[in-house]
Amino acid sequence: MNILFYRYGSICEEDILKCFRQSGHKCITIEDEIRDKSITGADSVRLVDEKLQNDAFDCVFTINFYPSISDLCNVYHIRYICWVVDSPVLELFASSISNEYNRVFVFDRSQYEDICAFNPGRIFHYPLAVDTDAKQDVIKEAVANGRSKTYKSDISFVGSLYSEKDPVNSLKDDAPDYLKGYLEGICEAQLKVYGYYFAQELLDEKIMDDFKAHVNDYYVMKCENHLTDRIVIGQYYLGNHITAMERERLISHISELYPLDLYTRSDTAPVRRANCKGGCETLTEMPVIFHESRININPTSKAIRSGVPLRVFDIFACEGFMLSNYQTEMCELFVPGEDFVYYDSIEQVPELIVYYLEHEDKRREISHNGYTKVKEEYSYMVRLNGLLLKAFEN
Repeated sequence: MNILFYRYGSICEEDILKCFRQSGHKCITIEDEIRDKSITGADSVRLVDEKLQNDAFDCVFTINFYPSISDLCNVYHIRYICWVVDSPVLELFASSISNEYNRVFVFDRSQYEDICAFNPGRIFHYPLAVDTDAKQDVIKEAVANGRSKTYKSDISFVGSLYSEKDPVNSLKDDAPDYLKGYLEGICEAQLKVYGYYFAQELLDEKIMDDFKAHVNDYYVMKCENHLTDRIVIGQYYLGNHITAMERERLISHISELYPLDLYTRSDTAPVRRANCKGGCETLTEMPVIFHESRININPTSKAIRSGVPLRVFDIFACEGFMLSNYQTEMCELFVPGEDFVYYDSIEQVPELIVYYLEHEDKRREISHNGYTKVKEEYSYMVRLNGLLLKAFEN
């Protein structure tokens, strides 16, 4: 198969490209956006159009959804295949989602359910994958040269604290107190519940109108779309805000009781008790951290309402032990207490930490089970072959 792969620099692109080529597919890449983040939708179309004019491709592939590329593929009558690995991806609500030649694969079932009616039979719920061999190679090299000792930890968290991604912080100074209070009340209520995201359901018309009137640079999609203010405010604004609140509280709560190594490029002023180590390199350091940490904390972004994020597959692939929030699809794909352990409140986390730090054999057994499952069932070879078969049905 001849695949045109448009890339923007997602961390999973290299693994996917390697798998395509190992499977015998010819894969031509467009990588301009990796080097130049100012590229526009029109630039993307031009770059893809030049390739389509000069070669015969069976499909165009991207990570996440590009409305402009979808439109172009529809003109050429060529399959446009995308695998959505983030949430929320508001571009999925562009009118282009209904194009005939789309084959859209969405990892989060809740996000899939939001859009599947716009193009029945061409949008699919499809969980993610991981390259266990690549992760293990990095770990083995770090162990061989003694570098792994640097990353040994009882408890660690790798990732953003979301303070820099929190758009609710852009509320204007003149935003009324009742608006701030109502939104904070929704967020506090949502923080107490795992497995069901109800924040957007609690937004009434007046609150949404007042929010739009008192926020800087309210998100507006420039093309025709199916977006509603409830989706934008509930998922993009509140989802990121609640995530920032939860991560700050969780890390603060743990680090007041136990040493916690924090790898992040976010502002760490609110979590000063944590052992803040700065950012880490995704490909060369993160796998070693996951492997060498006795407990890896995984607070899933609230915008991922039901699905299993890439971080989970990465931790498992590194044979790391994961203590995660309860997440609906995580308990469908993996077995709680056997492949991973979940908490359903921040207050429950310390007792779980104590138990699994004291029960080393049980912890190692669970981490090995998670590793075995993703290696056998969620490799890129397995998942991408299945994805392509589904994309070219009929």
